[in-house]
Amino acid sequence: MKKHTAVSVAALAAISSGMVLAPVAFAGDTSKDGSLNATLSPIPTSKVTGSGTAMVHLKGNQATVTIKTRGLLANAPHAQHFHIGAKGQCPPASAATKHSGQLSLNTTDGLPFYGKIGASLTTTGDTGASHSALAVDRFPMGASYTYHRTITVDDETASSLRNENAVVVVHGIDFNGNGKYDNVLGPSDLDPKLPSEATNPALCGPLKMAPAGAVSGGMGGTQAGETTALAAAGGLLVAAAGAVYLRRRTDRQS
Repeated sequence: MKKHTAVSVAALAAISSGMVLAPVAFAGDTSKDGSLNATLSPIPTSKVTGSGTAMVHLKGNQATVTIKTRGLLANAPHAQHFHIGAKGQCPPASAATKHSGQLSLNTTDGLPFYGKIGASLTTTGDTGASHSALAVDRFPMGASYTYHRTITVDDETASSLRNENAVVVVHGIDFNGNGKYDNVLGPSDLDPKLPSEATNPALCGPLKMAPAGAVSGGMGGTQAGETTALAAAGGLLVAAAGAVYLRRRTDRQS
């Protein structure tokens, strides 16, 4: 693959500027800052059997991103992005169309569901949609990887994250199982110089805010949350004991 990829103007314009947009309020309400989580599942018809997780901690326009994947094509780069501005969903199997005679789902097919690129989750350098959407030399590689990076996102992407209208999409599939990206599905809808397998979505997951008090990696409460719960329970016990005492005293006086 070329180190610097020239992308198809028409396709990338659709991805970067958004063919399907929902009304978006720009960032400003930082009271909604917090942690978001996503379970990454295979895109229908992709023939991917892998999985993954994504966690994002948002503070202002700073997003600390951790992505873990497994079961992807080995020895190959995997583009990954925040997609925003549509339904905040992963596409269903019914969104797939025929490409080179094969029913599959490419990036453009999924746009009405997950939307345009809000940020490119590269390993180094620029994270913009227009210059780094297909920066194949700066995305993670391999069947399994852990990605961790703090990036600055624009106001629209920050707002989409806060409003749970952002989706993590990991790209790159091996449709025919031959261990490499090839032209079984024809050229990429994003860059005809690349095979479609290299840019088709593989894993997808909507980002949702973690419940208040949830700890990283699970749903357990924080120590402060447990203390509050114990205090509340203690209050109920005291109230119950008081009620019993008053009833007994009333009984004796009557």
